[in-house]
Amino acid sequence: MTLFSAISPQSPRARTRAHVIPIVLGGTAAACAVALVAYLLWPTWGPSGANAPDKLPVSVGGTLFNLPTNAIRMKIQRHSGPQERIDLDFLYPSLEPPGAPKHVTADSVDAAMQPIDRIFLSIAAHRDALSPEQRVATIYPRYLDQAAAMPQDGLTMRTFRADTPYGTEDLYSAASPALTARCTRDGATPGMCLAERRVGGADLTFRFPRSWLSQWRDTAEAMEKLTAQLRGPKG
Repeated sequence: MTLFSAISPQSPRARTRAHVIPIVLGGTAAACAVALVAYLLWPTWGPSGANAPDKLPVSVGGTLFNLPTNAIRMKIQRHSGPQERIDLDFLYPSLEPPGAPKHVTADSVDAAMQPIDRIFLSIAAHRDALSPEQRVATIYPRYLDQAAAMPQDGLTMRTFRADTPYGTEDLYSAASPALTARCTRDGATPGMCLAERRVGGADLTFRFPRSWLSQWRDTAEAMEKLTAQLRGPKG
């Protein structure tokens, strides 16, 4: 009887504890497994918009150009594919695309005019119009003053007659490096120059300050470099 009394059955509280412990341990293990899977599968990216490409393939007049997106002046033109015309600008002399435009306030709008630090470029389909070279050879000579012009530092300037459509402009030309530019004269606003060249089915029109002609070789080489950089693979 003494031995039977020592091996008495467990109390109800002990039996409950014995069942709860495995359940708690199992639940803890399951929770850890779920947490581990969630950690491994949780996305690491954030809700950010897609960045615009650095360059866009654009076809003008059937000729392919690779254009820096930030250099395109009009947002409506910032898309790939065929376009009739596209307008760009580049910092000079670095030829890098410009940054965001500075905010102009009522206090700063009347500030002194800052020097132009960029070269402007328009690319347009020529549609078989007279080429820039043909205009220089056949049209401009009709309107130029016939007075002889002597080149200075390799650059020749000839004046258009006052009674012609180009009466307020001068024509600059050089052979090496090649440069032909029609320039307005300095007045209320600084004079600007226009230089054109044909590439495939498109005409490239560069615009830059007349004052840059004091270093005309650098300007001519910059236009040549931009033309080579922007031209896409030749078909």
